Amino acid sequence: MERQQESLPRLWTKPFITVTLSNLFLFLNLQMITVVLPAFIAAEYGASSVTISWVISIFALVAILTRFYAGNAIMRLGKSRMLLIGLIIYLAATASYYWAGAIALIMLVRILYGVGFGLTSTAVGTMASDIIPPKRIGEGMGYFGLSSGLSMSLAPVIGLAVYQSFGFDVLILVSAILVAIVFPLAVSLRAAGKEGAGGLHAAEAKRRAEDGGAKEKRGSAENGRKRLIDKEVLLPCFLNLFFTVTYGGLISFLTMFGKETHIANVGWFFLFNALAVMLVRPFAGKLFDRNGPVAVLPAGALFVIAGLVLLSFAASTAVMIVAAVSYGIGYGILQPSLQAWTVKRVSPERRGAATGMFYNSTDLGIAIGSLLLGIVATQTSYAMMYRLSAGFLVLFLLFYGLSYLSQGSKRGQTASSGQL
Repeated sequence: MERQQESLPRLWTKPFITVTLSNLFLFLNLQMITVVLPAFIAAEYGASSVTISWVISIFALVAILTRFYAGNAIMRLGKSRMLLIGLIIYLAATASYYWAGAIALIMLVRILYGVGFGLTSTAVGTMASDIIPPKRIGEGMGYFGLSSGLSMSLAPVIGLAVYQSFGFDVLILVSAILVAIVFPLAVSLRAAGKEGAGGLHAAEAKRRAEDGGAKEKRGSAENGRKRLIDKEVLLPCFLNLFFTVTYGGLISFLTMFGKETHIANVGWFFLFNALAVMLVRPFAGKLFDRNGPVAVLPAGALFVIAGLVLLSFAASTAVMIVAAVSYGIGYGILQPSLQAWTVKRVSPERRGAATGMFYNSTDLGIAIGSLLLGIVATQTSYAMMYRLSAGFLVLFLLFYGLSYLSQGSKRGQTASSGQL
């Protein structure tokens, strides 16, 4: 057992650390702006919950459309060039918030912002899946996903603090600096790619060089449609969509929920959520690598359900913190496991499209959550909205359970494949 542990390839290489930091800064920018924007346009323009939903959702919908292009474009342009193009657009869109003086202009900025994020997130996610050694894909994606998970949890705390203390303009300046920091990191990744076959695991890079790229080119012509919507990854992406619907309700309306329930500082939710995510992610990744999705997905879904139900009944900061810890544990289990499962189900040359599909399911879930749950909140209350949103994780468990049972007769033959 010890000899097997020693033979594991190295995970914490310079390219892996660089790509993980890049992902952290990109998501910090996104989440700092996203969590503050609803409160800003409600205060500045008197916007309704439905208008706020559209402002949040238009970004996600554009990012989804962009990734349908990005997944295939990576094959032609390369990951590094795609990342640099995306960063330029993403930085320009971030700076443009400063001059957007009406909701219509903010919507236009959100469209440009969605294009930039769609390109950068696909490029960075694909780089990570290529850099991580195949034998440690679950653990590696757990640590890589920790960067986005941490930003999704810490960025709301930072963003709300900056906005309340210094205003929206300073928030935009800080967010733009975060994107600017990624440029030298992207250049270093590009240099590493030239030295080491794009930062890929050495054995995989050698195999591709020997193939001469002929197989990939042939596959690109014959399977272009398959790369846009790959059947192999539909299940994990579909489950991820159910999960992220609930997150859309959190980032869009938690501030309003705090006002409704007279909880003074909802930022505590995101802070304790972040701590729980940090604690759980590394263990969840290793458990996924050893035993597959069945060992982690049901437990993660149950923790998320418990967190949402607790939150819906929260009338004090203490109960809200308990809800945050429960939701964070579930988030820390589900997000990296679903992402690792997605890239594990496809061949290396199709990881770009698979990564794009995974991020699309995330953005689509957030968009649906923001729109649908915003309507629910308007008709009922924010507390009832969170209670009902837990139903999406019930659907998560139902769909995964049915899929798992449907594979029962095949599992004996495919136990070594680790697909279910």
